[in-house]
Amino acid sequence: MPEKDAVAELAPTGVLRAAINMGNFLLVTGKTPSGDPVGVAPDMAREIAQRLGVPVSYVPYARPGELADAAETGAWDIGLIGAEPQRAEKIAFSPAYVEIEATYLVPAGSPIRAIAEVDQPGRRVAVTARSAYGLWLENNYKKGELMQFDNAAAALEAFDAQRLDAYAGLRPGLIDAQRARPGSHILDGKFASVQQAVGTARKNAAAATYLRNFVEEAKKSGLVARLIERHGVVGRLSVALPA
Repeated sequence: MPEKDAVAELAPTGVLRAAINMGNFLLVTGKTPSGDPVGVAPDMAREIAQRLGVPVSYVPYARPGELADAAETGAWDIGLIGAEPQRAEKIAFSPAYVEIEATYLVPAGSPIRAIAEVDQPGRRVAVTARSAYGLWLENNYKKGELMQFDNAAAALEAFDAQRLDAYAGLRPGLIDAQRARPGSHILDGKFASVQQAVGTARKNAAAATYLRNFVEEAKKSGLVARLIERHGVVGRLSVALPA
């Protein structure tokens, strides 16, 4: 049984309010007829609620940045998004439960053949603003120009129209972008792995400990692997290593 302090912090209203990033197509793969999200992330939240002995209620956000902004408003009890240093200022994250590789798409005819060649003077990279990998690039892309856009569609439009040097994204999503752009190329390797985790407000010390233990047990028991298989994202999501 979970400790009373953890239950009180995670479900103060008697319901676990789980914030879900609807923009992550790997972790949210559909919706129920009633509009609830379907996928690995919603199932993780549902499992936590079951173990706490409370119902789950989903709080959807179109973008992860909006979810993170609401961390201190009391709008949600747990949030399932990528764990990044900027977000960790407000959110206490569990260890990652899945990882997603982030890399670059380069246009047809590009001389770029390796990730290390992208961050060079004069080179311009399009990225979705406030995505987990976008936040990583904010901290680590130093020599070229990082051009940030509200969403992936706008970033790709600029990539095409302005003949940018690269488009940064999650490898599974880049596959469709590549297919739509004959001759374009996805670079091997990764510049980062997005660590998808479960977070709660930083003031919730007992809740944070509970979430840490839950995620580690979920990886060890095979629960995360089963959810990846159930939702058809094998080979696109990887179970994160033990913390």
